[in-house]
Amino acid sequence: MSADDIYLEAADRMEKAVHAFEHQLRTIRTGRASPSLVDHIRVDYYGAMTPLGQIANIATPEPQLIVIRPFDPTALKAIEKAILGSEVGITPNNDGKLIRLAIPPLSEERRRQLANQVKQLGEQAKVAIRNVRRDANRDIDKLEADSAVTEDQAHKSKDDIQELTKDSETKVDDLIKRKSEEIMKF
Repeated sequence: MSADDIYLEAADRMEKAVHAFEHQLRTIRTGRASPSLVDHIRVDYYGAMTPLGQIANIATPEPQLIVIRPFDPTALKAIEKAILGSEVGITPNNDGKLIRLAIPPLSEERRRQLANQVKQLGEQAKVAIRNVRRDANRDIDKLEADSAVTEDQAHKSKDDIQELTKDSETKVDDLIKRKSEEIMKF
C-alpha cells in the first residue's frame, strides 16, 4: 500500500463518518414536521423489515403535521405499530386510509436537550475522524519503517492527512451549528 492509497482510504473513511453524522441529524426533531423523522423507521411488511419510505408516501402538508399514506392500505396497522415502537415519541392517528402524526411544539428545555444531543453526536463523529487519522498515520509510520517512503515523504503525507482531518472536523462543526440553530429557532 502506498502513501497515496493510505490518503485516499483515509479521505473515504472520513467522508463516510461525516455522512453518517448527517444521517443521524436527520432523525432529530426540530419542532417542524419533516419526512426524515419517520422515513427510516422499519416496518414488518409481510415478514420483511422494510423502511417506511419504501412502502408509503410521506408528506408534510403543514409545518406541524406528517401524513403517511401507505401504497398498500393493509399495511396501516403494521406502520402504526412500528411508529409506536420507534424512538420518535409521537402517537400516530390512524383514520383507516392514512396516518397523521401531529408534531407538538418543543419546549425551551427540550430544545436545549436536543442541541446538546447534537453536540454529543458531533463529538462522536469527530472521534471517528480522529481514529481514521490515527490509523492512517500508523500506516505511514509502517511505510517509513519499511523504507518504502522517505522521512520527508512520510512527514508530507502526515501533514496531508492532518489537513484532511481539519476539513472533516470543520464540516462536522458546520453541521452542528446549522442543526443547533434550526432546533433553537422558534
